[in-house]
Amino acid sequence: MKDKKSKIEILGTSISIINDINNDFISITDIARYRNSLEPFSVINNWMRNRSTIEFIGLWEKINNSNFKPLEFERFKNEAGNNYFVLSPQRWIEETNAIGIISKSGRYGGTFAHKDIAFEFASWISPEFKLYLITEFQRLKEDENTRLSLEWNLNRTLSKLNYRIHTDAIKAHIIPENITKEQSNYIYANEADVLNVALFGKTAKQWRDENKNLEGNIRDYALIEQLLVLANIESLNAEFIRMKLPQNERLIKLNRTAIVQLTSITNSVNIQKLKE
Repeated sequence: MKDKKSKIEILGTSISIINDINNDFISITDIARYRNSLEPFSVINNWMRNRSTIEFIGLWEKINNSNFKPLEFERFKNEAGNNYFVLSPQRWIEETNAIGIISKSGRYGGTFAHKDIAFEFASWISPEFKLYLITEFQRLKEDENTRLSLEWNLNRTLSKLNYRIHTDAIKAHIIPENITKEQSNYIYANEADVLNVALFGKTAKQWRDENKNLEGNIRDYALIEQLLVLANIESLNAEFIRMKLPQNERLIKLNRTAIVQLTSITNSVNIQKLKE
């Protein structure tokens, strides 16, 4: 999965941020440029020589990383403060299995740190810089959450509108005359589960049984890509119903369509731009 990239401006310095599996990593190379634009790596290496730095990033790894190597950490901590001691991010990562600091290669690479560690580094650079960094970072996350909420609600609304097309087809071609409201509701729910199984691989009841601690229904927790496909297969199933295709045949066709469309949408450059 490709990292999502963002940038914020702090006191005239551009700071890159990447999101790797829902964790935000901030470029400490960019932060270091605020102190020394020509040799930011020397600033990072000097910071990592400090015993307090090693204690902090080591504690972070102990809390968040089950594969962290504590013996190597203790060795670095004991050597810290000596004149001969030098520690680079790459050496720290390789010898301790650290995950809080990562190194990215390429034109837009550099050293990135989990936001907890990046804020600590920014504090060492400048308390003023750290305060502005935290403020801008929080603003960025609030903007992202607002945008994602609007996108999700838009696609949820589109899905609901298309669902009317779906229910109209059911009413016109499946529900017989002179049946009770309870019987017709069962038919609607049964046809809704055709879509659920085709897209999510489970019925609404199966999802509720697996998620008893969650409110709402399976569609309330769908991804943007899934909601887009749901809107498409609702219209498609309405056409299949008008063609009087059997339910089991419709389910197979809808599932195949959902798989193809999900793959296509997930890999689409446009959906990636929408998210980024």
